[in-house]
Amino acid sequence: MESIAVFCASGIGRNPAYRETAYDFGKYLASKNKRLIFGGSHLGLMGAVADGVLARGGEVIGVLPKFMSDKEIAHSNLTELIMVESMHERKLIMHELSQGVVALPGGFGTFEELFEMLTWAQLGLHQKPIGILNVQGYYDSLKMMINHMLKEELLKSQYKSLFFFSKNAEELLKVMEDKFVQGKDKGLARKLS
Repeated sequence: MESIAVFCASGIGRNPAYRETAYDFGKYLASKNKRLIFGGSHLGLMGAVADGVLARGGEVIGVLPKFMSDKEIAHSNLTELIMVESMHERKLIMHELSQGVVALPGGFGTFEELFEMLTWAQLGLHQKPIGILNVQGYYDSLKMMINHMLKEELLKSQYKSLFFFSKNAEELLKVMEDKFVQGKDKGLARKLS
């Protein structure tokens, strides 16, 4: 079973479409026999995507730093909850357990996680597909910024192929399935430690 790491907000946001899409994306992952790897919280879009997978009988692995467990945010119905020491370890474990990465709408944490996965791909540390689910244009400004980086020649054009945007889950997973490369992370844990 392939696993998808999903990065997204711990809040709901003001647009109901974000929560609905996160929940539906979770259901769709389960229907395609994909295991969800996520940040372990029951809050916000994170909780919604996990609930969607669980509603369809799918598997969900949460990865939560111990200092966050004191805030009682851990999702209580997961297949497995892995407790880690740091945010960095959380990202590394999520990476190691997954064959692909998806970003749903989110804030600083989501962007930081997404860009770390992109940076690792740029450095050749992994070849996993990275998809961005652009819910109701949430990531349109990011697309513009990336095009600006390319125009200013601060991002090489070859790196634009490391990720892709999609407005719907079916297209997103289809492109990811076409790009899955298993077992080629080149020892990322060893290189980062």
